[in-house]
Amino acid sequence: MAIAAPSVVAAGNATQAAEYVEVGSYLTDDAEINAWYEMQYHLRENFDDICGDTFCEGDYSNIYALRFRCSVEQSSGVLGRCVWVFAASNEEVDPATGKIQVTPKIWRCRSPLAPGTTVSALLGALAGERPLYAKLPGTSVSIYDGLIDCL
Repeated sequence: MAIAAPSVVAAGNATQAAEYVEVGSYLTDDAEINAWYEMQYHLRENFDDICGDTFCEGDYSNIYALRFRCSVEQSSGVLGRCVWVFAASNEEVDPATGKIQVTPKIWRCRSPLAPGTTVSALLGALAGERPLYAKLPGTSVSIYDGLIDCL
């Protein structure tokens, strides 16, 4: 599913609207596809490893990483935005009735990408077993740093 963005790219006399797609739809090279899914696996694994000691305390102790998604401008390979979505709930039992009150919560955590970051640069920077802590291309921050401001 393509997402048309309001930004415009000038090409000579013609003006063409940028067209964004999800990274999974953009990648065609097997090595990059594997790198993308491996990075997602390790991001979730890294989050699960630290959740109990950091973000998963208090009312929402069951935070679950749902999906890390990025948009990419189809013709240039430049990322538009990356968002990691999390969900959790808090349940309270009413002692008088036995009813359970559920309070759901969703977080949409935007990754602190530098303008002009390409998919290839992101995959290279986040390769390995600890992508949550790797510095994002062109920045001094990581995806973890973005989560601190979000969760």
